[in-house]
Amino acid sequence: MSFRPEALGAVNGNGGVVDYRLTRQAVVREYRKGRLSRVDVCDAHPELRRAAEGVGRVIDETCPICEEQPLALVTYAFGPRLPAGGRCISSAREMAKLARGRTQVACYVVEVCTACSWNHLNRVFHVGGR
Repeated sequence: MSFRPEALGAVNGNGGVVDYRLTRQAVVREYRKGRLSRVDVCDAHPELRRAAEGVGRVIDETCPICEEQPLALVTYAFGPRLPAGGRCISSAREMAKLARGRTQVACYVVEVCTACSWNHLNRVFHVGGR
C-alpha cells in the first residue's frame, strides 16, 4: 500500500510535495555531534506513537537515533470538514477518497520510532480540490 501522492494522482496544479530530508539530516547530524540531546530529538507525543503502532506503515529504514527499530510513517490530513486536530489516515482507500474530494486537504507525513520516540516531519503535500 502506498500513500505517495503521485501513486494516487494526488499532486495537482495546486502544488507539489515539500520534502524535509535536508532538515532531518541536519537534526541527526547535530544530535550525533552532541549539540542536541536525545530528549531534544525523541519527543513524540503519546498519541503520535499510538498512531505509529496502530496504523503506521513500517518502512525499511532504521531509526537514526536509537538505530534499533524500523521507522513507521503516519499520515495526517487537515482541511475543511476535518477535525481541528486533523485526521489520521489509516488506509490507501481513505487517502484516495480525500484525493477525489472537492476541497483541498493538506497531508503531513511524519516518521516515528516507537522505541525511542524519534519523530520528524517527512513531507507535506495537498490532495483534492479538483
